[in-house]
Amino acid sequence: MGNGLPNDEIRLAPWRRRLHEIIFEADTPAGKAFDVGLLAAIGLSVLVVMLESVTEIRDLHSTKLITSEWIFTILFTIEYILRLSCVRKPHRYATSFFGVVDLLAVLPTYLTLFLPGSAVQSLMVIRALRLLRVFRIFKLAQFLTEAKNMKLAIWASRAKITVFLATVAIIVVIMGSLMHLVEGPENGFTSIPRSIYWAIVTLTTVGYGDLSPKTSLGQGISAMMMIVGYSFIIIVPMGIIYTEWLSGRSKPISTQSCPSCTHEGHDTDAIFCKYCGARL
Repeated sequence: MGNGLPNDEIRLAPWRRRLHEIIFEADTPAGKAFDVGLLAAIGLSVLVVMLESVTEIRDLHSTKLITSEWIFTILFTIEYILRLSCVRKPHRYATSFFGVVDLLAVLPTYLTLFLPGSAVQSLMVIRALRLLRVFRIFKLAQFLTEAKNMKLAIWASRAKITVFLATVAIIVVIMGSLMHLVEGPENGFTSIPRSIYWAIVTLTTVGYGDLSPKTSLGQGISAMMMIVGYSFIIIVPMGIIYTEWLSGRSKPISTQSCPSCTHEGHDTDAIFCKYCGARL
C-alpha cells in the first residue's frame, strides 16, 4: 500500500467505518435501529416460511407468500454484500459462523429457481439462527460475558464431566442387564440393549412409557433408578459446572465488533482485537 502499515492496521475509509458501526455494532442509535429492523425482518421471513408450509394458507395466498419471500431474500442479499464491503478482510467474515448463516439464509430461495421443492424451501428457516444477534443488539453484553464464562467452565470441568458420564454409562449397563434378567422378554425387555434404553430413559427422568416393568421387583428397581436420576443426574453435573463458573468469572465485555476479523467479546477498555491484533 506504500504507507508502511500492516494490512490489519490500514484504516477503513470513512464511509466503511460508518457502515461498520451501523451494521456490526449496537453502540449508536443508528446501529441499534438497523439491528432491530433486521431482527423484525428475520422474524417475519421465518414466519412466511412457516406459513408457506401450511397447505390451506399456501393454496389461498401462494402469490403473496412467494412475493414476500423474494422481497426478504433481496433485502438479505443486499445486507450480506454490505457486510462484506465494510470489513477489512471480507473472507474472514464470509467463513465465520454468522457469515455462513447469512449466506445460507439467501441461497435456498435462489436454489428454488433451479431445484424447486419443499425440501429446499424448508431450509430457509435457518434464518432463525440469525436471531442470536439479539444478544448484541440490545446491549446485553452481560449475557455474552456469562455465555463465555459458561463455555470456559464446561471446558475446565471436562475431566470431571468425563468421569461422570463414564459412571452414568456403567450404571445404565448394569441396571439394564439386571432388568433384562428380572423382567425378561415376556414383559418387553427382549434384549440387553433394549433394557439399557429403558435404563437411560428412566435415569434421565424422561419416562416415555413405551417400556415399563411389570413385576414388583422390576418396579422397585425402576423407582430406585428414578430417585438416582433426580439426585445424581441433575445435581452432580450442575454442581461441577457451577463451581468452575464461579471461579472463572471474567470482567465485562463490550458489544464492539472487530472490523478486520469481525470477532466480538472484547474488553470494554480494549484498543486492539485480542483475536487478530487489529486496531478496534
